[in-house]
Amino acid sequence: MAKHLPYEVKTATGEIIAFEFVLHDETQSGMRVSQLLDVVLGTLDRELRVLGNTANGDVMQALAMALAVRTAMLHAPFEVGRQLAVDLAITALAAAEHSRHDPGVVGNA
Repeated sequence: MAKHLPYEVKTATGEIIAFEFVLHDETQSGMRVSQLLDVVLGTLDRELRVLGNTANGDVMQALAMALAVRTAMLHAPFEVGRQLAVDLAITALAAAEHSRHDPGVVGNA
């Protein structure tokens, strides 16, 4: 049976997005996956605040390139790494498709 990783993120606009990620069968530590995701998103948010206006497409392109770099760094035949990267991306995007969005608190006190 597949393991799941519940994950919530609060956007800069206050929206809360809840995910239910399906972990790969060979995931060694869901907790470590969650910690790494926190670090990646936290670092990205901090850098974007410093850089200023940055297109979402540019951010997504940089993340896709990071996935390609990490794939090339694997000590495995490229096709094995490529297929793993594709499978992981498809699974993660399916969780995004089914994520729950809560606009958060809106208004003035």
